[in-house]
Amino acid sequence: MSTVSQNPASQSPSLGKLNIDHVAHFVPHIDAASAALEQAGFTLTPFSEQSHRLEPGGPLTPAGAGNRCVMLREGYLEFLTPTGDTPIAQQLRNSIQRYTGLHLIALGTAAPEADHARLAKNGFSPLPPVALQREIGTAVGYDTARFTVVRVPPGTMAEGRIQYCQQHTPELLWQPRWLEHRNHARGLAAVIICVADPQEAAQRYARYTGLLAQLSGTQWRIDTQRGALLFVTPEAVEQKLGITAPALPWIAGYVLTSDSLPATRDALNAAQSNVRKLESGPLLLRWPGAVGGVVLFQQIGAALPALG
Repeated sequence: MSTVSQNPASQSPSLGKLNIDHVAHFVPHIDAASAALEQAGFTLTPFSEQSHRLEPGGPLTPAGAGNRCVMLREGYLEFLTPTGDTPIAQQLRNSIQRYTGLHLIALGTAAPEADHARLAKNGFSPLPPVALQREIGTAVGYDTARFTVVRVPPGTMAEGRIQYCQQHTPELLWQPRWLEHRNHARGLAAVIICVADPQEAAQRYARYTGLLAQLSGTQWRIDTQRGALLFVTPEAVEQKLGITAPALPWIAGYVLTSDSLPATRDALNAAQSNVRKLESGPLLLRWPGAVGGVVLFQQIGAALPALG
């Protein structure tokens, strides 16, 4: 487990390394999703429309999507909704037709050009890097958060939009006023990916990331500098979590660390959330339909749950 830090610069991985920067739910109604998140004790950023430049020096155009975020001390959660009639907005709507919930994993990088070259070398046909930006409020006014994103063509990774993200302005995202949560959430520790063949998926992600896929007990996983990808079968999800996958493949949810698991449990119970304690120790929160997916809360410093 890496050291928890409030230093925005620590959100970026070392040169040549990757981390789990964030994950994103695709939601049809941002107000309904926001209400569920706030009830569960998360602090949300204000709604923000996204814009992008499709080529360096090109015009800035609306992306057709907007978001609210849950900023954690390590990583963050994004809740993305379509707002216009653009290719990006249509991709969101197509994904939501499959299921509401997680459709995006952003791997944090300090070298998107090297990631692009590796993807091309390994046959993933990456798209040209995209410069994204969105206006963001600060304690003294407004500024522009900027990102470089490397994507592959839709459908290349069946699980969803698996992309690279370089944060150019982390200090604008990880503002101290957004890092405290009533439910004591601290960091994004892992992403749970439900697939028919975990070995195939893990080895494919290994080629995608340049990282080692390993079998830990009966569970395939890939560890980054901060955070892990966990590959599980629908049968394991049914057995360990009591949940039936709505579709395959399915980015089922994520593991969040808590600085006090008893306090997290009390906050979620007080909010009348759909939460229960698993025999293995973590708390399982099932999101309502407006958000989709599941969250496992575990005490900071604990080993990741065995879901394989």
